[in-house]
Amino acid sequence: MRIYIIGICGTFMGGLARLARDMGMQVSGSDANTYPPMSTQLQQLGVQLHDGYKANNVDLDADVIVVGNTISRGNPELELVLDRGLNYTSGAQWLRQYVLQGRWVLAVAGTHGKTTTSSMLAWILEHNELSPGFLIGGVPANFNESARLGQAPFFVIEADEYDTAFSDKRSKFIHYQPRTLVLNNLEFDHADIFADLAAIQTQFHHLLKTVGTEAMVIHNLHSAALDEVLDMGCWSHTAGFSDGEVSDRDASWQCKALAADASVFEIQHAGEAFMVKWDLFGHHNMLNAVAAVAAAHHAGVTVAHAVEALAEFKSVKRRMERIFAADNIVVYDDFAHHPTAIEQTLSGLRAAVGDEHIIAVLEPRSNTMKRGIHKHLLADALQPADEVLVFADQTVRWDIGELQSAQIQAFDSTDALLGQLLEKITAAGDNCHILIMSNGGFEGLHQHLIEKLNQR
Repeated sequence: MRIYIIGICGTFMGGLARLARDMGMQVSGSDANTYPPMSTQLQQLGVQLHDGYKANNVDLDADVIVVGNTISRGNPELELVLDRGLNYTSGAQWLRQYVLQGRWVLAVAGTHGKTTTSSMLAWILEHNELSPGFLIGGVPANFNESARLGQAPFFVIEADEYDTAFSDKRSKFIHYQPRTLVLNNLEFDHADIFADLAAIQTQFHHLLKTVGTEAMVIHNLHSAALDEVLDMGCWSHTAGFSDGEVSDRDASWQCKALAADASVFEIQHAGEAFMVKWDLFGHHNMLNAVAAVAAAHHAGVTVAHAVEALAEFKSVKRRMERIFAADNIVVYDDFAHHPTAIEQTLSGLRAAVGDEHIIAVLEPRSNTMKRGIHKHLLADALQPADEVLVFADQTVRWDIGELQSAQIQAFDSTDALLGQLLEKITAAGDNCHILIMSNGGFEGLHQHLIEKLNQR
């Protein structure tokens, strides 16, 4: 089979290309920016890449054209596909038809923690010799790849609520039909495609409609928005999880921090308690872990064996990834781009390092953040840091100067920000932690900072 992918270099579509090649298919595709590491990975797989969108790139002999969800009308390749009446589909639909059909799909949905929880779940299954397939929106360090076909029956997928394609505005997760579904949490996000939280809840309600009666929905009891979705209708078995603070409802899965930073915690289920000691920290990661253990348990893994796997879990690239450590200076790279995720990440770091100095560096880059939807929440979310440097380029639609305070400085240039950051690191002295938060490249700030620190 031959497939051609328009918009091939994103994490999801690149992973899809990997799966297709593993199935023996001939794959080619294009993207506006073909750059490492995804371009290198695809070329190593034998995928023919076209840099930029041109009508004559399209493989007219392909059995199907897969259209990425970033592709819109006016794209010359899409226009050719429509004008010629070529067979096309979305990435999510292709995945359902050619990969997920007949498999036990374990899907992780929610506003926060999807990538980390999916990675934990895949690793638990792998550690227990179940060889799962997976497609994850990040690179789990235990695997060093974002997608793998694996062996039947299990397939783990990060179930994104973003829309499917230019012609299909349903959330991608509508196509997956999971047998095990984790609902981590739910808040307003993706303001570019959702008008409000209710619009997102509608998509989650549609997701629940696709889950069978013998399937399991594992949900966070701390999320009122998820409660409302479940109240709209749920036809499957359910299991709630919590940190033990939900007293008026039955949580069949509970966790309790045994260390201030949750680097040691306990999972309680069916009258038994299991201790976890791992390299991660943060209350949010503890909740991610109990959700992953519950999902693995539904697939047949004992809690004791799941806990053993967590002790060897190495997290995900760009999720509190330590990218520099020398001379009592530590630099972390994190994907946080929503106030809740920012606050959880900083609070976890604060609990881990105590009174040591924390400098937070933030690039508001998501569509929601650029529109200023959550700007009123940012100052409070950044409170756990001692000092904060925020960068905003011309695409940010609100005055980043509104955040200026004794704690927070705003910059419209990464060069100026880097200069100030280096001064603050020097002034902080010993035991300084720099947390860089962005869901983009941040104009290479991470690399520039490390180069300057190495020159010292």
